Amino acid sequence: MGFTVKGCKINGQGNPADMVVSGGVFGGACDTVFEFNNCAVFPGFIDVHVHLREPGFSYKETVETGTKACAHGGYTTVCSMPNLNPVPDSAEHLDEQLSLIEKDAVIAVAPYGAITVGQNGEELSNMEAMADKVCAFSDDGKGVQSEEMMREAMVRAKKLGRMIVAHCEENSLLRGGYIHDGKYAAEHGHRGICSESEWKPIERDLKLAAETGCAYHVCHISTKESVELIRKAKAAGVDVTCETAPHYLILSDKDLQEHGRFKMNPPLRDESDRLALIEGIIDGTIDMIATDHAPHSAEEKGRGLEKSAMGIVGIETAFPLLYTYLVKNGVITMDRLVELMSTNPAKRFGFDNSIENGDFTVFDLDSKYIINPDDFLSKGRATPFEGCEVYGECLMTVKGGKIVWQKGEER
Repeated sequence: MGFTVKGCKINGQGNPADMVVSGGVFGGACDTVFEFNNCAVFPGFIDVHVHLREPGFSYKETVETGTKACAHGGYTTVCSMPNLNPVPDSAEHLDEQLSLIEKDAVIAVAPYGAITVGQNGEELSNMEAMADKVCAFSDDGKGVQSEEMMREAMVRAKKLGRMIVAHCEENSLLRGGYIHDGKYAAEHGHRGICSESEWKPIERDLKLAAETGCAYHVCHISTKESVELIRKAKAAGVDVTCETAPHYLILSDKDLQEHGRFKMNPPLRDESDRLALIEGIIDGTIDMIATDHAPHSAEEKGRGLEKSAMGIVGIETAFPLLYTYLVKNGVITMDRLVELMSTNPAKRFGFDNSIENGDFTVFDLDSKYIINPDDFLSKGRATPFEGCEVYGECLMTVKGGKIVWQKGEER
């Protein structure tokens, strides 16, 4: 038997309608009715950049806690990053992750295969053995330092019909930095990370993508130079897409505080970078928004700005933050936000998350509340948005016609 969702507006617009869901498709008998009058229903959100931490680091997050957090945030499909133990650099190692996903995931999880063995940048992984089981190849968490290594990776990925998804970071330019090399770093005696450490490898990779014809996707861009390089590459016909994250669109280094919940990689950049990212969102240079959900233990994030681990959580706050700060403030339309969080990642990564196939999420856009990490289903609690007032509460998430989250459900 199925269920009925009553009185929702598609993408929060138009006239309210009722949806009958049975066996993952619309139509048929139903035995439960959910009254969501004047709420918004969206196609399931997709996040192409999530750290589920398992296998290897289950004290930070597990497939179960991570995917429950995703469902709580309105996501029905996510791509899990490869900085795990063991690293998914062979079919055998990948299978360890896949078995956990099959057993514990409450939504769809598509893993990445590593580009290099152990993500060490010295030898290419067994890409051929993993190609049919992964969404793409990435060494996220580390940049591929060798141009020759990246060129060969692109050549092989092209043959296999898979994308290269790149964390772009030039190690020689980091110089021990851990926040943006800007005014806050100078005034507070912190070591800075220069913008060139991000955009320089993007510049290199765009040339390689043009040369090889490989489909190329850039992770978590944070600088104005990155936006402009990708804009020009797209105009030149390079097969490139990119993502940024909510925190780079809403915060800059002027918002920094001396706490680990403000530390991530790339770091919060200058206000001019934030404005360039907004412009990239508006003009289509930036294709999608991903959270880079990166949970750590309280101890790892409680060592201050300098010594805390890199990474924040964001899967449960992404939509309300983006709706509150971008849509309600008139920066972008709701339709554009749906493109960034659902339509575009589905097209680029080959997912079907349509409402018609029973993948959707319901939000009360009028519900106003304060972000409280104690309410998270993720094991991670570190967010720079703690205490922020937002609009948009997730009431239900449905994957393949099955309810995977609803308000009031036990943790």
